[in-house]
Amino acid sequence: MRQWTIDAFAAQPFRGNPACVVEPLAAWPQDAWMQALAAENNQAETAFLLRTADPARFGLRWFTPMLEVPLCGHATLASAHVLFAELGVAAGEITFDTKSGPLVVRRRGEGYEMNFPSQPPVRIDVPAGLAEALGAAPDEVWASAYLVALYNDPAVIRSLKPDLVALNTVSSGATGGRGNVGVAAIAAAGAGHDVVDRFFAPGSGIPEDPTTGSLHCILAPLYADKLGRPAVTFHQAYPGRGGDLECEVQGDRVLIRGRALTVVESILRL
Repeated sequence: MRQWTIDAFAAQPFRGNPACVVEPLAAWPQDAWMQALAAENNQAETAFLLRTADPARFGLRWFTPMLEVPLCGHATLASAHVLFAELGVAAGEITFDTKSGPLVVRRRGEGYEMNFPSQPPVRIDVPAGLAEALGAAPDEVWASAYLVALYNDPAVIRSLKPDLVALNTVSSGATGGRGNVGVAAIAAAGAGHDVVDRFFAPGSGIPEDPTTGSLHCILAPLYADKLGRPAVTFHQAYPGRGGDLECEVQGDRVLIRGRALTVVESILRL
């Protein structure tokens, strides 16, 4: 059984967000086996693919080192890259059947375009303890699947050194006790990209995620509204790596565009 490590939302190695993708399977393994392999890989996500009768349609599930998640952007991009670039799927687009519904990824220039559900956030009061956990008081806080702490100064985003234990407690309390909920810190940038952001998800076993596609289902509609246009560019400023995304809001969907490349091909002796 083969597995690939893909740098997603990256145009060169050691950028963006790595994900492991297991070659398509004939049937889903037991959940415990998939979780164990994800823990062994110790990447933000390991993606598992299921073959169907349609050569351009696959089942797709995502596991962090600690749990299965309902939506993952970078591992979806990585999965499409494996199917297109490594396994030679000839179709112009691939449909993935997931816990978040059908997700379509198509080739676009040197990269790919994903069609994801929009998750517009609502503005909320600043949760108690959030400023202290992040290390800086946000100017606004918004909530959807994740909490979003908005700052006016992009330099603050790059300098954050949050208390991850406290941050997980705050985010869980602010969203009804779901410990896998993460916290994003964002600011309008205006230098090469529209927005700079970072994302912390200690409850999912991910202290900080290098580049998070699903997060931008929330950030894209937020900033499309703030900027007054559907297209927004983002840089996720993970220290030492970082990734770039182009997003476009189309009704209740978000088109997320980025590149990917293979850095490892391996054999699983399992």
